This record gives sequence, structure tokens and C-alpha cells, in this order.
Amino acid sequence: MARVIAICNQKGGVGKTTTSVNLGAYLAAAGRRVLLVDFDPQANASSALGHDRAKSAGSIYHGIIGEKGHAEIICPTLVFNYHFIPSAPHLAGILIEFVDEPDREYFLRKFINRFRHEYDYILIDLPPSLSLLTVNGLIAADEVIVPVQAEYYSLEGLGQLLETIELIKNNLEHPIRVAGALVTMYERRERLSRDVVRSLRENFPHNVFAIEIPRNIALAEAPSFAKPILLYRPDTKGAEAYRRLADEVIAQERDFTIPKNTAASRDFGNFNIISI
Repeated sequence: MARVIAICNQKGGVGKTTTSVNLGAYLAAAGRRVLLVDFDPQANASSALGHDRAKSAGSIYHGIIGEKGHAEIICPTLVFNYHFIPSAPHLAGILIEFVDEPDREYFLRKFINRFRHEYDYILIDLPPSLSLLTVNGLIAADEVIVPVQAEYYSLEGLGQLLETIELIKNNLEHPIRVAGALVTMYERRERLSRDVVRSLRENFPHNVFAIEIPRNIALAEAPSFAKPILLYRPDTKGAEAYRRLADEVIAQERDFTIPKNTAASRDFGNFNIISI
């Protein structure tokens, strides 16, 4: 049964999609079966993995509205055992279509629970905002990784995100946990970067990953070649950082337990089995 991890920060430009794409690649390279769900209408993760919308059979939108089965919309990547479900701009229409639906916070969770037994990891790349899409992604996930750019504005936004997570835990009774904060765009030579990291490690109430993702031109270039850094420039510091992040995430497996209220299999379709 997969660990379902949302990659989330309500602030944009912090390396959220870069982390989703490259963490997934290195988890697959380590022998895990990995699926990346692009749940951002901007579809940047999809394009970074070489998705051609003109040749696509559908997107995550078609899956959650029941128009397509998951097998029809899952796409392979160039990395063995690494797949993705693409997004598309019309995913934003869900915000209007589902606004009056009962249990509207759970449609992504119900969709993922149909096939989560087929993977070891399911990563969800979420939009940089707080909306029904973001709430769906957090409800669908067991854990969340929070990319934090090494600047003070990112620290200010962390409080909002932690409040959102607590509201979901308390009001929707969903026991999501923070797998860790991840420092991104780190410049060791800059005092500001060092100060931000020190403040984060001293004050963040959850795990902070030991590795810091450096600011690296190869990481910025890789999406234009439709490749994760693993295939584009595996010899760079950015590639080594994401390999080490994957190692840290895998090391957490010993502490992961399958949530009792998410058991599902191909035999149960849309239904969740609630353990009593």
C-alpha cells in the first residue's frame, strides 16, 4: 500500500514542482514503484515529464469526474517504475463544478484509493494556493512535505500552512502528518540563507530534512528538456541533493503505518473500508 505524500506550500516559486518531479525520479531509481499526480491546473509537473497534451488520453480531471479509469490516464516516464497522471487547465473548473457537492473535499482521495495498492509512493503536486484543490490533495495524502525557500517570506507563509493542516486534522478528522520541511534554493555562501535555515531548524515544530536543495542551474534547465535531473544532469549538486532527499524519505518507511480508514483495493472501486 502506497505512502501518499502531498508536496505543498501555499506560496509559489519555492521549488514545489521541482521537488515533486525529482523526488519521484530518485524514489523510482531506488527500486520503489512511484506515481506522481499533477494536481495543479498549471500542469508544470506534467510538462517537466514530457507530457504531450495533444496525444493525451485524458488528465486527472477526467479521472476524478469518472469519465476515465486510472489505467487510461496514467502515463509512463523515461524512468523505470515512475509514472504520472497529467493535469490540464480545465482542472480549475472543479472549483465551480464541485462547490455544492457533498463530501467535495474527498473526491481525489476516493479516486486514489482505487489503485494505491499498485504503488509504493504516490506523490501529489499541489497548486500554490489554498483552495478546494489544495484541501482535496491534503485529504488524499497521509503525509505532507513542505518545500521552504531559503528566505524570510517563506518562513512567514509556513504558519499559514500549519494552521491549514491543523484545521484539516481537527475539522475533517484526517490524521495527516508532516513528513518534513525541505529547504530549497539554498545558497551556502549567503548569510541570509544560513540564517533562514538556522531559524527553521530551531523553530519548526516538525521534522526538517537534513539535506538542503541548492540553487542550481541544472535543476532550472531540466524541465525544458522534459527530463528529471536524474536523466538530465545526474552529476550536479542538485541531482545529488534530491538523491539524498529520497534516501531520507525512504528511511522514514519504518515509521509509516497504513491508515486504518483508507484500505481499498481494485475490488472495492470507490468505496473505503472503515475499520471498526
